[in-house]
Amino acid sequence: MNDLIKLQLDDTAENMEKAVSFTENELTKIRAGKAMPSMLDGISVEYYGASTPLAQVSTISTPDARTLVVQPWEKAILKDIEKAIIDSNIGLNPQNDGNVIRLLIPPLTEERRRDLVKKVKDEAEKGRVAVRNLRKDANEQIRKLKNDGLSEDEMKDGEGEIQKLTDSFIQKVDKLAELKEQDIMTV
Repeated sequence: MNDLIKLQLDDTAENMEKAVSFTENELTKIRAGKAMPSMLDGISVEYYGASTPLAQVSTISTPDARTLVVQPWEKAILKDIEKAIIDSNIGLNPQNDGNVIRLLIPPLTEERRRDLVKKVKDEAEKGRVAVRNLRKDANEQIRKLKNDGLSEDEMKDGEGEIQKLTDSFIQKVDKLAELKEQDIMTV
């Protein structure tokens, strides 16, 4: 196989891996009714005049499946953390006892579970579309190589390899979505 096609395949595989990782990251943000420290990943706190991620100013733990505990490294920022959690609009009510903040995760209703599954399907579809767009770009690059002396057979082989890559990465996205749906629907 032509070296330029191999380079294109490697580059496309790397980009598709990034698309799958991004999809996985987006799926972890959808809460499944279980307490996970990653639920607070998008929250930042004002700390010495700078907006700092919550995980960098506190310890976040899960003593049980329905509770998150945020223990700040300095008690002085407890109120700021509480305000940041409320302002983040993640649907959790912080309980401040003066030392730590507890967040109780309410159980999901059947209707809410169905909504979350729809959200999972939307994110998975975005991931599949991203992978397909990368396939289209890679195929265009391979067709451009035809002008540089690439044979018709090499071009077809390259497109076939790109399709195999695409299929494998779409399977990965589908598997991630399936696992997340099972996680959400498990009571």
